Amino acid sequence: MGMERVEVRGLMIWCMIMGLLANLVTTHVHGGDQSPLVAAAHFRKMKTFEASAVPVSGSPLVSPSPSQGESHPRVYHVTSYGADPTGKTDSTDALLEAMSAAFQGPTKGFLMEGIANLGGPRIDLQGGHYLISRPLRFPAAGAGNIMIHGGTLKASDDFPLDGYLIDLSSSSSSKAKQSNDTLNAELASSSSYNYEYITIKDVMLDSNYRGGAISVINSLRTSIDNCYITHFTTNGIEVRQGHETYIRNSYLGQHITAGGDPGERNFSGTAITLDGNDNAVTDVVIFSAATGILISGQANVLSGVHLYNKATGFGGTGIYLKLPGLAQTRIVNCYLDYTGIIAEDPVQLLVSNSFFLGDAYIILKSVNGVANGVNIVDNMFSGSGKGVEIVQLDQSRGKFKDIDQVFVDRNNVKGMKLKATVAKGAAEGNGTSWTVDFSGVLLFPNQIRHVQYTLSTPNAGFPNHVLRNSSDNRVVIESNVAIPASVFVTVNQVLVQS
Repeated sequence: MGMERVEVRGLMIWCMIMGLLANLVTTHVHGGDQSPLVAAAHFRKMKTFEASAVPVSGSPLVSPSPSQGESHPRVYHVTSYGADPTGKTDSTDALLEAMSAAFQGPTKGFLMEGIANLGGPRIDLQGGHYLISRPLRFPAAGAGNIMIHGGTLKASDDFPLDGYLIDLSSSSSSKAKQSNDTLNAELASSSSYNYEYITIKDVMLDSNYRGGAISVINSLRTSIDNCYITHFTTNGIEVRQGHETYIRNSYLGQHITAGGDPGERNFSGTAITLDGNDNAVTDVVIFSAATGILISGQANVLSGVHLYNKATGFGGTGIYLKLPGLAQTRIVNCYLDYTGIIAEDPVQLLVSNSFFLGDAYIILKSVNGVANGVNIVDNMFSGSGKGVEIVQLDQSRGKFKDIDQVFVDRNNVKGMKLKATVAKGAAEGNGTSWTVDFSGVLLFPNQIRHVQYTLSTPNAGFPNHVLRNSSDNRVVIESNVAIPASVFVTVNQVLVQS
């Protein structure tokens, strides 16, 4: 009898499943003949059936085993781990638990050697506002292909003053306090990267004047996209070692302002520090900080960046290139708004197609007296009419003495004083000597390396004439007889290579 009951029960379940499938097929074929009430009732049945087949709302869509994990989307909702989206209570532990769970999922082989490919899991902040009391660090190094997105992180009032809200380093909190030189030496001795292809997207990071927002240490191909970073005191974003951190479509400011802030002279901190190679900052706005972008790594590019972080008149700097003798930096299509550029001993530096407003200018600062391979071309400068020079030299630590391939030209200027390494001039008169003074326009003092001139006279005959002198950036042309003449002169402060 027991066996018969089992068979009958199985038969009943089979009939119910087949009936449901038949109902679904009939509905699909004859749906057009149903009344609105019947169709609505069937729709409710279907929704009930679908709801019974999906996980309970709020539960993490993660399976503990790799085989099961393959069939589930790997989206880690931080509220499922206890994070408070209202920002009233500390969510640090819950966020770290979500990050740890994402790292424990199945991997998809490797990216760079030693970097496990996590397969693209997403840590979803769910549009919440989360209070954190210590830096968010991944549980281990040696992994990549993961995203954090979609919410707000705010430092608590007891957050470490030297910490970062998101810290992409494998170091302990004690290593974060080491000096830059010590940490850089350790990183240089390491042959592997901490992380690869980490994406931080659509996140607001409020440091609450308790340190920085994002620290990227010795990582590869990190993407910081559409982020709003504010209230930092150290760095909004810090990049050290590694390669190819891309910062784009983001906004950074120590104080939330849109210019003309009465406290501007007190702005401090640095919005972005690039102490690594091959990074890019594109389509970014930096609206308050003492220094907008500090670069001490090679081969970086800035494009489409608008800087009005702190006016030069208040001691601010838009872009500071602090890598004497090896800049290899391209600054193109940027907007320097009342704040300028400082470059120490620039070697291979390009500044082009950019707009300098409000007497903003470029300073070439001598450290060891080197300027080589510098192109400052095709920019627009607009000032107040006070005679501020568009490019200036800081030779307080010694004169520039190793100058080669420095080309400053084709810039258009309004309300400022033009400076260049190429210039044209003319003089006319009746006599034996003509002087054209280029000292007001040439960038480097007493340095003309190439002169071309034309002497035109209405007199018959062919008077002898010669370039007599080009010292102090003045060109003197003399003839052997007195004649009425016009002299046209072109000078260049750069060696002309044959």
